[in-house]
Amino acid sequence: MIIDNGPCQVGLESTILKVEGERITILRPGFITIEMIEEVTGITASISASGKIEAPGMMKSHYAPNACVKLNCRICDEGAALLAFGKQDAEIIFNLSKSGNLREAAANLYLGLRQLDETGVKMICVSPIPNEGLGIAINDRLQRASAPRNT
Repeated sequence: MIIDNGPCQVGLESTILKVEGERITILRPGFITIEMIEEVTGITASISASGKIEAPGMMKSHYAPNACVKLNCRICDEGAALLAFGKQDAEIIFNLSKSGNLREAAANLYLGLRQLDETGVKMICVSPIPNEGLGIAINDRLQRASAPRNT
């Protein structure tokens, strides 16, 4: 059975932590940001850079649509779709958040990728997303969506 309760409030999978004594490593960034973790625990946290798969969603290529994904586009390639953030324009567009709200962008991320992919375009250009707070998790998912499919 599938229960559809409408759009997800956050849209991204959970943050996964590895806690070893007084050391906290974020294995998969999610809605709970590094700043939130540090504020609650009083411990400086870090984001895993080991490259080892220690939790779900850590493969290099993950969350990927059929179309190729090109990150940090200030201009959308001709014939490509645009996954926008903030005020932008293109022929085929899905705007994650016209106001530049990271929480709204996170909630719309997978819907936007899926809807643009369903248009049949070969390339999805993605506007730059600030790499802070929730933007770290959004960029993590976009990096994985843009990675070569054979890894």
